[in-house]
Amino acid sequence: MIDCGGVPMAIGVQTDMATPALALHGSRELRDEFLAPAIAGDFVACLGVSEVGSGSDVASVKTRARKDGADYIVNGGKMWTTGGTQADFCCVLANTSEGAPHRNKSLIIAPMSTPGVTVARKLKKLGMRASDTAQLHFDDVRVPQRYRNGEEGMGFIYQNKQFQLERLWGALNSVGMAQRAIDITIDYTHERRAFGRTILDNQSVGYRLAELQTAIGALQALCWQGVEEVVAGQDAIRTAAMAKLKAGRVIREVADGCLQFWGGMGYMDDSRIARIFRDGRLTSIGGGTGDVMLHILSKSMGTFPRDRCRAGTRIDPTPTAPPPHEPHRTGPCHDRHAHSIPQNPDR
Repeated sequence: MIDCGGVPMAIGVQTDMATPALALHGSRELRDEFLAPAIAGDFVACLGVSEVGSGSDVASVKTRARKDGADYIVNGGKMWTTGGTQADFCCVLANTSEGAPHRNKSLIIAPMSTPGVTVARKLKKLGMRASDTAQLHFDDVRVPQRYRNGEEGMGFIYQNKQFQLERLWGALNSVGMAQRAIDITIDYTHERRAFGRTILDNQSVGYRLAELQTAIGALQALCWQGVEEVVAGQDAIRTAAMAKLKAGRVIREVADGCLQFWGGMGYMDDSRIARIFRDGRLTSIGGGTGDVMLHILSKSMGTFPRDRCRAGTRIDPTPTAPPPHEPHRTGPCHDRHAHSIPQNPDR
């Protein structure tokens, strides 16, 4: 068994992050040239979405692709690109026109061997160390317009669809990591002795592991609900967000709780539980942070403050008198923090 998070991460990028939009929207020619070799294992794919200053806020990416004859000229950079140091092609989200940020982006396939594509550096991470992560630069990179994935201006929409698969994959991967943490901790506490008995002979240890196992089971059920929605062709954005949000919390709780039972050995850099502790922390960050998942869910529930303001709903139905140092606020919305919440519906 490969006992690390980096290897499944590399596989997940190939199958559920960098290629789904290509499979769904790419032309036959584009699929034959890039998707077929990726499925065969001859090509490694990476996804170029996040940038310095544009992580979860995908609508704010700055990379641009301008038309020049039958080509695009791509300029910009991408950050935290999994597999970027060894990929054969990158699925790049770039601005291809002016206008609304949700309608001016396209997904473009850029072969990594194209002049102007450079790997600026390999990034050193807290966890997932067996999976390479790169910062990429695109300097006057010329690619044919036929390498555009689907319709021009639909890149943001396509990418949001890819996020559903990415988030479900991340949640299910966390289920596997959490279960492994439980399994190896049971083995360790069964063998490790203190005060004349094994650690597992303490009833509180068994009870705590049972609680953690229950959390994993509930998360797994939620994940499979999302998978069933995807297979049925339904929009799984809400379920995927719930699964990813819960997965990030469960893997942290499980890894931390299990590590505690390993004592000083669990704090060692080369222990198996420490590796899970490090690798699992990514779940609440990659593919949209936990707070972004809450943002998505609150909008889907109609409880997001600004949406309620647009609907003419008073946030506080029984407002009290304002403090002396604040002006009185009236109208359907008087939440002074509402405008600080990002408006990106997904990332």
